[in-house]
Amino acid sequence: MKPAVEPMAIAVWLVLLYTGCMRFIGSVIEKLQRHPKRIVFPEGTEPRVLQAARQFHSLRLGVPILLGDRAKVKEAAAALNVSLEGIRIINPAETPDLDSFARRFELLRRSKGIQEREAREAMTKVNYFGAMMVAMRQADGMVSGTNEITGGVLRPLFQIIKVAPKTTTASSCMVMEVEDTRFGEKGVLFMGDCGVIPDPDVEQLADIAVSTARLARQLMGIKPRVALLSYSTKGSATHPSVLKVKAATALAQQKAAEVMLEAEFDGELQVDAALVPEIAQRKLPESKVAGQANVLIFPDLNSGNIASKLIQHVARANAYGQILLGLDRPAADVSRGSNAHDILGVAAIVGLQSIEYQKLYPGAGEHLPGDL
Repeated sequence: MKPAVEPMAIAVWLVLLYTGCMRFIGSVIEKLQRHPKRIVFPEGTEPRVLQAARQFHSLRLGVPILLGDRAKVKEAAAALNVSLEGIRIINPAETPDLDSFARRFELLRRSKGIQEREAREAMTKVNYFGAMMVAMRQADGMVSGTNEITGGVLRPLFQIIKVAPKTTTASSCMVMEVEDTRFGEKGVLFMGDCGVIPDPDVEQLADIAVSTARLARQLMGIKPRVALLSYSTKGSATHPSVLKVKAATALAQQKAAEVMLEAEFDGELQVDAALVPEIAQRKLPESKVAGQANVLIFPDLNSGNIASKLIQHVARANAYGQILLGLDRPAADVSRGSNAHDILGVAAIVGLQSIEYQKLYPGAGEHLPGDL
């Protein structure tokens, strides 16, 4: 007999979906239910992760995989009265895959001088093991970060999964769902980069703009209207940082055309000119982006991270991220401040990404780690 948490979870989500409180993530969930996926959660004993994994299964989104000591995972779940039915638990130190994973990792890192013992030790760590599961196609995506700094999540991913073919920049995106549907795409804003590259150069900034636009296109089926942000609007100030944004805008348009992405780009724009139609009409009446941007690209990590957290907490937005972009496999690094709802939403996005990941990054996932 299934515990009461499952029907209760489904009922709560249905109420939220039909009252419009989670318009965007509701559509993501509905799409993923048609193509369920396997998502690995390295932090298997974390209460928020356990709750998110339970809901992931309850909503028929696929198979959640928890990593960690089996007894400790069960103990943590029992303390929360969370059923583990339908949830896989893997202890990296005890799995039969440990030897093969360690060999793969040794091949990957041989040029860095890693030895067999060190490779095996690395594979007993949950984030390394989870990244290898995704790389070896034993999971369709990975969500981590609730108890780990960003470097602790990104380092294993970058060492094992690498960037996608024909891609030079790995970055991240926050998806924000605000109550006021006048902003973005009916209240949904895609924001990058808010978590990876501290000070992107012109080419990196253009790559971030195109990758974030592609994600918006895939998840919502919309035409991305991309604003590359600055403290200046079309020459109202002169500074190297402004010139960088202007150059990145032109390069992003070129890169989007090369990959046949139908999107509009404009910059440099101040954020009010990007989002508020009345201000855009006064400043840039001819722009196809100003006043109606649904993708916001920040000039550096300081501005992106600060803005995303301000919107999340001051505007009480539903925040989903960081969704990692440009990697060979789907993954996300969630904030340590995330709740179970945030983690579930991110897992659903990562699952939906994986359905047609090669359309986002042609050639992605064709090779296993360590293959020549």
